[in-house]
Amino acid sequence: MDPLGARSQIVDVQTLHSWDHALKGSDEGPGGKASDQTDGLNGLLGPSPSPFPFRDDLNRKIALFTGDVALLNCTAIVNTSNEMLTDKNPISESIHRHAGPDLRDELLKLKGCRTGEAKMTKGFNLAARFIIHTVGPKYKAKYRTAAESSLYSCYRNVLQIAKEQAMASVAFCVVSTTKRGYPLEDATHIALRTVRRFLETHGQSIEMVVFAVTEMEEPVYRKLLPIYYPRSEEEERSSLPLIPPDIGNAEGEPVVPERQIRIAEKPSTLEDDSEEDTLDSDLGQVGTHAFARMEGDVDKQRRLVLQGQLSEASLQKQHQRNYSRWLCRARAEDLSDIAALKALYQTGVDTCGRTVMVLVGRNIPVTLIDMEKALLYFIHVMDHIAVKEYVMVYFHTLTGEHNHLDSDFLKKLYDIVDPKFKKNLRAFYFVHPTFRSKVSTWFFSTFSVSGLKEKVHHVETLHQLYACILPEQIDIPPFVLEYDARMNGPYHSAHSPGL
Repeated sequence: MDPLGARSQIVDVQTLHSWDHALKGSDEGPGGKASDQTDGLNGLLGPSPSPFPFRDDLNRKIALFTGDVALLNCTAIVNTSNEMLTDKNPISESIHRHAGPDLRDELLKLKGCRTGEAKMTKGFNLAARFIIHTVGPKYKAKYRTAAESSLYSCYRNVLQIAKEQAMASVAFCVVSTTKRGYPLEDATHIALRTVRRFLETHGQSIEMVVFAVTEMEEPVYRKLLPIYYPRSEEEERSSLPLIPPDIGNAEGEPVVPERQIRIAEKPSTLEDDSEEDTLDSDLGQVGTHAFARMEGDVDKQRRLVLQGQLSEASLQKQHQRNYSRWLCRARAEDLSDIAALKALYQTGVDTCGRTVMVLVGRNIPVTLIDMEKALLYFIHVMDHIAVKEYVMVYFHTLTGEHNHLDSDFLKKLYDIVDPKFKKNLRAFYFVHPTFRSKVSTWFFSTFSVSGLKEKVHHVETLHQLYACILPEQIDIPPFVLEYDARMNGPYHSAHSPGL
């Protein structure tokens, strides 16, 4: 309670005005240009559609707050820090001051965070339940492309955590701190468009995103917000001349032109729906497109695959192309129904500092869902996790026949995923196995896939699991905790009172 009944500094995000509440009928359009000037320019431009059209439903999810992000009462706030999570910037210091000393102890257990990544802790004494820590890039004009990609990853990974944890609201500080040297306006463009694209395709469960800024940062955000979140069709038209040339791909990710070169499976010209295209025009392009020699005869390659004569390198390239197609589908498709099952999520780290992913068997209604979408969701969530060492914890607790994954599905998944999934998986903990599941696992890991058997560990009790992953580093469903306490007795931590 505040001393002497003093008024609380805490600000509930529900009391903030959403972006669609901004003054309508202003005499100026975005960027300070008078509406009569932009109307004249729009007449010259014609009815060119904006890549960021007016959407009132998105505007209602956006709020601009001038003040301390640590004072916001929401599901999660964002902390910007360095790779060791020890940065002393005004935002971090305020968050630490309000959260209390437990936060520093918790951060030590995370063992740092790479640039562009995000990690979550509790909020402790904050009004927010969670803190999502992320590390923005150090900006150098010479390496601008890398900095843009890293900053995009910061915002994207924060939102991904918010979605996976079913968070209702998340408040962003300005991720790029002054000492890291990122130009504020450039950073704001990336922040606004990344959030916009994420809300468009994956943000159904997120009710509000707050941009918490200082008085110095507020004019820049207020100037650029109408570009990405126009509040009317008129403002959308007025913003067209102000849209930067590089707006990223469909996810808002910066596009690097030299990385767009791909060796096509079927050489062709630009897509054209005209029915006048003839077989002769198609055949005329064969062997004349870029990299044709490198590509070789695709039909011959496929025939050699069937005959088992294709080189290992060619097989790997073909596998990579196939995985890339699955990943593109996973990023484009609406997978919110699968995410709502909360069957797969990221938690803390194990005793070796490796990321822990949790799979809850009872939350997978195999007979009721589209298993191909489940496969896409797994790829979507795991792609950025599998780039470094990780472990999987599978809770088989209280699963029924309708929860058991078919071995054919598992084999297909194992065959599709990128080699990094298999290489960086260090352990698979199978918790509360039954005799039948042990037999099935043995057959699958022995005869269906290679290199997995030695990574599978059957764990009978949570106490055994805690020897590898500390209790505070893993979020365990309540029904699993209750089952384990009933079958194996309650777990008593060495730090519990009276021990």
